[in-house]
Amino acid sequence: MTNFQTLASPYAERFLNQIREESRDGLGVSRQGYGPHEQYVHDLVISEAKRLNMEIEIDPAGNLWITRPGKNRSLPGIVSGSHGDSVPEGGNYDGLAGVCAAMTVADMLDRLNVQLERDYTVLVTRMEESSWFGRAYVGSLALTGNLKPEEVQLRHRISDRTLFDTIKDAGFDPVAMTSGKPLKELSHIAAFIELHIEQGPTLENNPAHRIAVVTGIRGNLRHKICRVIGETAHSGAVNREFRHDAVLALADLLSRMDKHWKEWLDAGEDLVFTCGVVNTAKTAAIAIIPGEVTFGLDMRSLSMDTLYRFHNLMLAECDEIAKERGIRFEFDNVLVCEASGVDPQIRGRIEKAAADHSLNALSIPSGAGHDAAVLSNAGVPVGMIFVANQNGSHNWREAMKLEDFIQGAELLWHTVCDYDNK
Repeated sequence: MTNFQTLASPYAERFLNQIREESRDGLGVSRQGYGPHEQYVHDLVISEAKRLNMEIEIDPAGNLWITRPGKNRSLPGIVSGSHGDSVPEGGNYDGLAGVCAAMTVADMLDRLNVQLERDYTVLVTRMEESSWFGRAYVGSLALTGNLKPEEVQLRHRISDRTLFDTIKDAGFDPVAMTSGKPLKELSHIAAFIELHIEQGPTLENNPAHRIAVVTGIRGNLRHKICRVIGETAHSGAVNREFRHDAVLALADLLSRMDKHWKEWLDAGEDLVFTCGVVNTAKTAAIAIIPGEVTFGLDMRSLSMDTLYRFHNLMLAECDEIAKERGIRFEFDNVLVCEASGVDPQIRGRIEKAAADHSLNALSIPSGAGHDAAVLSNAGVPVGMIFVANQNGSHNWREAMKLEDFIQGAELLWHTVCDYDNK
């Protein structure tokens, strides 16, 4: 174990466990964006910033910036961090691992009395997860001037409360957030480096590599609420040829799209396709032919061209099924998050730090989206570090071994400290 790992492990373990206990929800954790448990993460980071004598700033979206001044404050700074929220009853490490890694570096800089050539800032973003209101990356989109006014009118997953009112009640400014203007001068960021759990099985199944350097980040097209409108009828009295079954129409669509998905993968396209929500009407019963079903869709790819073509194919299939079954499909506005590359120079710096300090790092793309992608698409040079985790993510079984996390945090440490070494 390196000196960094020995010194950093107690701090990181204490930080992660403290937040887990505060936001525990059944077997998992729940930290809604702009809610009290997300705020607890921000409050804990603020208290740490005060202990470390760091500068504290909160932008109009509630994103938290804490800065350790460098020797030359005219230089653009190095920023690291992630989001503090979670999905409902999710895991503790999605987002929080990146916050903890950035704070661990800040703590080590103070403990070892290291002053970097340029500022080092920890950024904790707001509401990265889409699970609560249907819009991902709310804090980073607002930061970059890309959050749309209609997006803050989205309603909570289990109530009619809007995101606009939720943000306002949390003490922040949804009008400024949707003005189309960045909330910070993004040119003052030399690099944004986000550490994150992988959320997939690649590293967990590679005992020689427990960390990775990310090569690109998938974008996504999403529909939060879609409907199939058919005709409710008696399940015993209506023969097949007279039915307009909404559930079978959706099943037909998903079967066709699953077949297309496999064909596109076989042709070398990068693509994932998910129908994560399906609900029949409240009046649905075993003896009733379903006349309505609602569902949600999520399509992701490293290529936006692939996404738009697959989306158009889906709409064409919907038209065909509608004619065949006498039903209709209704779609809400598509939510778009652009795919992103990582900055080649920042990626090179991370790879060099791994090689120079004997940290075995794989190179893999990110299937999930991240705040780093939003910043990258706004012109900020970004890089990402992945850490192995167990049992996937977005579920209460999500896990992360401390020794794997510390390897990733050490790679971040060396990347930050070596940034201005000639």
